[in-house]
Amino acid sequence: MQVKATSSIGFNEFIALMALMMSLVALSIDAMLPALPEIGMQLKVVDANNNQLIVSSVFLGLAIGQLFYGPISDSFGRKIPVYIGLVLFTLGCLISLNAHNLEVMLVGRFLQGLGVAATRTISMAIVRDQFGGDEMARVMSFIMAVFIIVPAIAPAVGQGILLIANWQMIFVLFIVLSVITLLWFGWRQPETLVLEKRRAFTFSLFKTGLKEVVTHPVAMGYTIAAGFIFTPFIAYLSTSQQVFQEQYQLGELYPLFFAVLALAIGLASFLNGRLVTRYGMIAMATKAIRIMSIVSIGMMGLAYIWNGHPPFWLLMVYFAITLFCVGIMFGNMNALAMEPLGHIAGLGAAVIGSLSSLIAIPFAVFIGKSYNGTITPLIMGFALFSVLAMLTIRWVRNKQLAVAR
Repeated sequence: MQVKATSSIGFNEFIALMALMMSLVALSIDAMLPALPEIGMQLKVVDANNNQLIVSSVFLGLAIGQLFYGPISDSFGRKIPVYIGLVLFTLGCLISLNAHNLEVMLVGRFLQGLGVAATRTISMAIVRDQFGGDEMARVMSFIMAVFIIVPAIAPAVGQGILLIANWQMIFVLFIVLSVITLLWFGWRQPETLVLEKRRAFTFSLFKTGLKEVVTHPVAMGYTIAAGFIFTPFIAYLSTSQQVFQEQYQLGELYPLFFAVLALAIGLASFLNGRLVTRYGMIAMATKAIRIMSIVSIGMMGLAYIWNGHPPFWLLMVYFAITLFCVGIMFGNMNALAMEPLGHIAGLGAAVIGSLSSLIAIPFAVFIGKSYNGTITPLIMGFALFSVLAMLTIRWVRNKQLAVAR
């Protein structure tokens, strides 16, 4: 059933605007990857592994930001938090653009993550405000079709800028896109949350919702599992430039191979949407995490045989399989964690997204900083945390079965 839209914006324009708002997240992370060595050199970073913090600091901002934007937008409407978020993102870009040391760069990147958390979170809420049922699924499929392409092409965009200018121009691009989004959103997108549907924001309500998620074994169990799956993925993003460009010496071809692997995640998301209604979330997630664990453990052995430098074709096959499994797991883990929280869906989604990220980030940073010129630490991270996720899912299933009896 379709809910009457409150917006006068055209359908195609609405899809484009929402896709742009969601894509700012992927673009702000992935477009920076080819520039990490140049940034580290100019900022006089001694340990190259510390360049990875330029990626993980954005995830930290996202984790904290999404915890608050949803509840705030339920109280004050959708537009004001988006304005705040885009201003924070632009401010963060300006700080990073003028950074003269790593510490200032990381402050700017954190603010960028804090800012784009608004566009990522509230764009979903705007879609929910205007559409329901099959029509909402149709709208989201169009938006996600565009969103999936962005991580694939973002490193190529960053690499292209580096061929003609310096790394600061990547942040200039972010600022331009932020201003375009702000003006477009402010001018063309009406407020979608009417006054009578707004709820007062109280810290007691927030605290109650947070406590319910943390103390619910099913919700928290799947949230922890999602964090374990997210851990090696963040580590992969953080170290991919070093692995592909330096260890395997791909140079300017790095964005091409990164794009292939990004599309593996997109393909998994697409297929999951088609197959999950037939096989169910638990079956899909269980199969994916088993494959990911087995393949990663096997790859650990192969990495040992080749002293941490297996043939590139083998590494690509491994990453394609593993990231495909990650793509299957992402949506299903969040949905499974949300199942018992229907009565606090908005706050529940914010808490689950934030907690899973906060679980993942410290471990991912540790894996990334363990990079030693070989892929061994990263493969070990995939193997360890996929097994931990599998064990966590099994524990939750046993809890559910015990309650069912």
